[in-house]
Amino acid sequence: MKIGLALSGGGARGIGHLGMIKALEDAGIKPDVISGTSAGSIVGSLYSDGYSPEEILDFVVNTKVLTALRPALTFKGLLKIDTLGDIMRKHLSHNSFSAMTIPLIVVATDIVKGESVYFREGELIKPIMASCCVPVFFSPVIIDKKVLVDGGVLDNLPVHVLKDECDFIIGLHTNPITDDFEVGRLKSVVERSLIMAINGNTTKSKEMCDFVIEPMQLGEYGGFDLGKAQEMFDIGYSYTKKKIPSLEKALEAADKTDE
Repeated sequence: MKIGLALSGGGARGIGHLGMIKALEDAGIKPDVISGTSAGSIVGSLYSDGYSPEEILDFVVNTKVLTALRPALTFKGLLKIDTLGDIMRKHLSHNSFSAMTIPLIVVATDIVKGESVYFREGELIKPIMASCCVPVFFSPVIIDKKVLVDGGVLDNLPVHVLKDECDFIIGLHTNPITDDFEVGRLKSVVERSLIMAINGNTTKSKEMCDFVIEPMQLGEYGGFDLGKAQEMFDIGYSYTKKKIPSLEKALEAADKTDE
């Protein structure tokens, strides 16, 4: 049975993906194909390149990959995402989708045409940069004359792209909405607004999954809470461990159906 793993965006909350993947590994569950948006594309690329969840956690914390971004001097966005590309080039073994040990799909949004763009061949790092290019915060990335921003704008949990090639799809969602938000600085209000808007496109994606793992506790963290990386890793791990028995039953039922 071919298993697909869809990784949502979520900024620093995407660190929760690592704990979830670790719990899946401990249960002997490994994906055959991975799709990822934004933070999910970073996690997915490193995992597909052979890094363990613990090694990726160390990478994220020590390189500050989610925050090491230079200010942009253009009207198109507040930050440039070039530094992300520099860091990924330094740590990925290859800048090519074909070199990944697990097939990977990275999602970005064509801001001109208003449609999702799915990358799975050719150069790897620039699509990751585009996938992480949150509107308002970052300047768009240009690939093949396409003006691209964060994949989460239209597809924050990229499930449908896996439907035709996978027998069972597991969705990992790290962007839950909680009701304990306190209005503060403009940046936090903008971030909260973006999360709420993006979550609108995940409802249908969740319904398309065979199994969804979504630790609601991750909603208590901000998109740049890298100082709490270990906490988010642990939340993802412990929550997923509790879900493993149900997941194994779902996998067994799907396997029997395929027979």
